[in-house]
Amino acid sequence: MDVSENRRVAVVTGGSRGIGRATVRRFAADGFAVVINYAGATGEAQAAVAEVTAAGGQAIAVQADVADEQAVSALFDEAESTYGGVDVVVNAAGRMKLAPLADLDLADLDAMHRTNIRGAFVVSQQAARRLRPGGALILFSTSVVGRPLPDYGAYTSSKSAVEALAVILAKEFRGRDLTVNAVAPGPTATDLFLEGKDEQLLARLAAEPPMERLGTPEDIARVVSFLAGPDGRWVHGQVLRANGGLV
Repeated sequence: MDVSENRRVAVVTGGSRGIGRATVRRFAADGFAVVINYAGATGEAQAAVAEVTAAGGQAIAVQADVADEQAVSALFDEAESTYGGVDVVVNAAGRMKLAPLADLDLADLDAMHRTNIRGAFVVSQQAARRLRPGGALILFSTSVVGRPLPDYGAYTSSKSAVEALAVILAKEFRGRDLTVNAVAPGPTATDLFLEGKDEQLLARLAAEPPMERLGTPEDIARVVSFLAGPDGRWVHGQVLRANGGLV
């Protein structure tokens, strides 16, 4: 597939749904060729590709488990062979299970940590090896790291690790003209967030930010676009809490 010589290339993990899908749309509008990674939602990933191409953009979908180093290496191989290189990597793939610590099934803990910690590490490792100069790596945390809530112990512990990884990678990227940052959304109306919450709880959560609403995936995609673009080049090794004013 041909790609414009001046077109930048983005890999978005978890790109078939939620914030990842909104990021794919935003990157396509920004002029990126987009590699949409997905775990199992083949139909939604293909729909994301169709959406981009119908608007005149370029996109492919590549299946990979973000915690599988061989699969992620193959994902980056596909990005390079199709579009010639990788300029931006967004690791939006994630897993969340809420429960009090005393009641948490440790299998759920292991699954979350495999995707959220190991997955972030594996994707970041490939990004560190393959991003072209001027590139950006954007990871995902959660605003609950800075505003603890009951039942979020396992999920938040996995995202705290991501924040530490971003800060350390910033040091390791010294002299390479690469940036790395983490975005920490507040309550955002994605399927992952809405699952298992009743209307009363959602109304309470929506009322908490000073802006008095839930975030949207598009709100977060705009932050990602800023960090991936030229205006975000002086932001490095930071955690941006995109949460409508929650403190």
